[in-house]
Amino acid sequence: MTTLKQAIDALVPIEGGWRGSVPETWLQGRTAYGGFSAALALHAAQVSDVDLPPLRSAQVSFIGPLSGDIAIRATRLRRGRNAAFVQVDVESDAGLGLRATFVFMGPVESRLDHHVGAAPEFPVPGPETTTYRGTAAVPFTQNFEFVDQRDGPKSEWLRWVRLAERDGLDPMVELMCIADCLPPAALKLIGAVVPISSMTWLFNVLGSQPLTRDGWWLLRATTDYAREGSSSQQMAIWNADGVGVGEQMQSVAVFG
Repeated sequence: MTTLKQAIDALVPIEGGWRGSVPETWLQGRTAYGGFSAALALHAAQVSDVDLPPLRSAQVSFIGPLSGDIAIRATRLRRGRNAAFVQVDVESDAGLGLRATFVFMGPVESRLDHHVGAAPEFPVPGPETTTYRGTAAVPFTQNFEFVDQRDGPKSEWLRWVRLAERDGLDPMVELMCIADCLPPAALKLIGAVVPISSMTWLFNVLGSQPLTRDGWWLLRATTDYAREGSSSQQMAIWNADGVGVGEQMQSVAVFG
């Protein structure tokens, strides 16, 4: 099994970017798991410029399938005094598969100090907690450890997640890989496994350097709308201390 760190280390510089590959253990159906391809894109953005401030926001479009050999190209869109915008395209033989715009911005003085919302009541896993790994039917899930909440609203998915192999990873790249790890909450409404396809993903980072303990992150997804094959969901992430580290929105096509 190829870890995320090994996949990043295997990237080879080419003119205008990097060449790499999607290991079969990171596939979700016929394409790469979205968190994996977005994590590679973020790494490419981070190393495309010098002294970038912390990541604040990522806007990701899943345009087509990504598998096999891939090419990654990062382009500086703008860099001002406080913020930098970097676009990253990831392509395979099938064409453009992912386009992401990453916004990096350092802290600035502000009179505002406002944060609402508490973490759900779901204890962080401990040494005695029974965790599970994914299955070969969805290869990428085998790279993670999970603890699911068994009760709760039908339109909500709540899960503790951590990468099984995370040593040597940039914390933000690690979080980017994990942030997309929940199945669409709309699947709980259906009560069955049907084909799905993520379309767009907006990820706003809360804080300049999200950190946690023992690799655990609490992820929640709630479905606001699911009709005519299109669903919209809100997503959130907390660390092991119950501190909010990410707010997200995602559009998902549901074929069933």
